[in-house]
Amino acid sequence: MLRWTLLISLFGLPLAAPAPAQTAPSGPTASSSDPITPGGRRAERNVRRGVASYYARSLHGRRTASGERYNHNAMTVAHRSLPFGTLLRVEDERTGRRIMVRVNDRGPFVRGRVLDLSGAAADKLQMRRRGTARIGYEIVDPAALPSRRTPPPRKVRHF
Repeated sequence: MLRWTLLISLFGLPLAAPAPAQTAPSGPTASSSDPITPGGRRAERNVRRGVASYYARSLHGRRTASGERYNHNAMTVAHRSLPFGTLLRVEDERTGRRIMVRVNDRGPFVRGRVLDLSGAAADKLQMRRRGTARIGYEIVDPAALPSRRTPPPRKVRHF
C-alpha cells in the first residue's frame, strides 16, 4: 500500500476526493448586483392607486378623528387606516400634478374611494370641477425630505 501511495504522490494524483469548495453565503446581502439604498434596503416604490374625492367647505372648523380642527386651506387628507401624521405623495393620473399631504382624519366612507382630500389639496390637483380623480399615492419617509436632512458643514473662516 505504501508503494502505491508513493507512486500516486509522484505523479501528482490526489489521494482522496477534494473537499467541497465553500460558497458565498446566500441571502439578501450576498448579491452585489442589487442596488442598495443608504439605509440598507432596496429602493422600491410602493404606489397604491384609487379614486380620491374632497371635503366640503361646510366641514371647516369641525374636529377630525385625530382631534385637530379641519382646515379647508391646509394640505391634509383622510385615509381609512394609515396612522395620523403619515405623509403621502399624491399624483393625479390624468394631469400628472403632485402634492404632499398629511393624514389627519379617517375616511372616505364611500365605496370605491381611497382618499378624501382637503379643499386646498383638491385645488392644487385641479380636481374641484370633476369632483373625483383617479390618483396614485405613496407613503413618504420624512427623514428623506430635503428639509429634514442635516445641513452641510459650514465653512469656518480664520482671520
